[in-house]
Amino acid sequence: MTARPDPSEFEIDDFLRRQERKSLLRFVACGSVDHGKSTLIGRLLYEAKLLFDDQLETLAAESRKHGTLGKELDFSLLLDGLAAEREQKITIDVAYRFFATERRKFIVADAPGHEQYTRNMATGASTADLALIVVNAQAGITRQTRRHSLIVSMLGVRRLVLAVNKMDLVDWSESAFRAIESEFRHFADTLGVREIVCIPLAARSGDNISRRSTQMAWYGGPTLLDYLEEVEVAPEPHAAGFRLPVQLVNRPDADFRGYSGLIASGDAYVGMPVRVMPSGETSHIDRIVTFDGDIERASAGQSVTVTLADEIDASRGDVIADAGRPPQVSDRLQSRVVWVGKEPLAPGRGYLIKLGTTSAKATAEAPLRVLDLDTGASNPAERLFINDIGECTLRLDRAIAADLYTESKETGSFILIDPESYDTVGMGFVEGSGARGGLLARLRRRLKPGASAKAAPARWRDSHIRSIVKAISWRATGSIDTFLVTLIITGSSVFAGSVAVTEIATKIVFYYGHERIWALVPWGRE
Repeated sequence: MTARPDPSEFEIDDFLRRQERKSLLRFVACGSVDHGKSTLIGRLLYEAKLLFDDQLETLAAESRKHGTLGKELDFSLLLDGLAAEREQKITIDVAYRFFATERRKFIVADAPGHEQYTRNMATGASTADLALIVVNAQAGITRQTRRHSLIVSMLGVRRLVLAVNKMDLVDWSESAFRAIESEFRHFADTLGVREIVCIPLAARSGDNISRRSTQMAWYGGPTLLDYLEEVEVAPEPHAAGFRLPVQLVNRPDADFRGYSGLIASGDAYVGMPVRVMPSGETSHIDRIVTFDGDIERASAGQSVTVTLADEIDASRGDVIADAGRPPQVSDRLQSRVVWVGKEPLAPGRGYLIKLGTTSAKATAEAPLRVLDLDTGASNPAERLFINDIGECTLRLDRAIAADLYTESKETGSFILIDPESYDTVGMGFVEGSGARGGLLARLRRRLKPGASAKAAPARWRDSHIRSIVKAISWRATGSIDTFLVTLIITGSSVFAGSVAVTEIATKIVFYYGHERIWALVPWGRE
């Protein structure tokens, strides 16, 4: 007779409920090649006792075959799964790993460090709440360290952990750690990150991974695992409001017309006033339909089909938005671009831009600017080469709806595609609208109702003193010819001077009034 255990003793439901209650932290491990990212993540899993016996046995076998540490376990092999990665001892593709401790769930992306795989690194960082920047204590901060830090900050990551690895190579020196910490904090001042924590550790031996290092008694901060379990990462609020990029017009029969898509940001509810962009047509939500039936309210992350109360021409690529806070519509986008194409980005060359569910043709306008990773300065450039980070204005073949990336990641970021090979050659972030639209459009913007001196920037307005000084200087120079002509006709310098002075006095009054009127008109000022 075979004894069967009571299934209730396993308490599976209780286990699943505990897992659901745990918060989730997504983080990316990045930095220069050979600084120990994969080893660090592998050691973190080992120290947290998250590896099963069969995984350890496989790791031991792989370490003997591909490892570089002799008989010791090579923890980098836990994440480097491709054959080429194991043979070359480098990370090529992003490796994702899910694990959980008693306090939190984690999804970690181990990103490649080589410059040629920067696009893969950016992919791993695109959904991260926190970035783990790994630095070799012996090598210090490198250009790739700066590049990765800048990319994660551009992607909206506002918490960085600087893991100064391989402290054993500098004899556990506090001064070496403090020098790297000081250099990185000085560089990060311009990144706009909210929090930076610096931790000295040694991934190979496990120092300061999950247990405090006896070799670095001078360090009083948290271990890496303690910090990852305790850090609070609240989702960034969306300043853009409700956005639903239309993926599909759902028309199963003549009586139903719905607009399907994933809500990118904000909340929607039945009866909500909305505006369809870029057309600008307004209506309100009549129904919110899901697979499980109609609902009254939906929020970001839900895939829904909405119906509108009015018959509006909307199609894939349009954005249904909060009527009170619609996205900008423009045929020019001022952008920050990370270039990953083999051929450089050149002004005048055509590309395809994909932003949300919309696509258009795009051309970069001169001048371009490139970021110097060593100094942080933005310098003029004729082209952007592979792995360059720069700024440019993209001219589109039609106006599209877009938000600033700082207000909405989903509707403020895009990729650039080579129209011949269809390779992704760049990723960008909308920093402003560069729309010009011709003379008539500029006149309408300048003379629209409500455009007054109070609404205009201070640099548009002239003070009273400036107007008086301009009037005096203009009439003083303009009356020289009057004095000369009168002197020639009458031969009297006294009479000619009197006429000129009288003209200056009367014309100043008229010019001052004329100048004050134009000072109130913002049109034509740049």
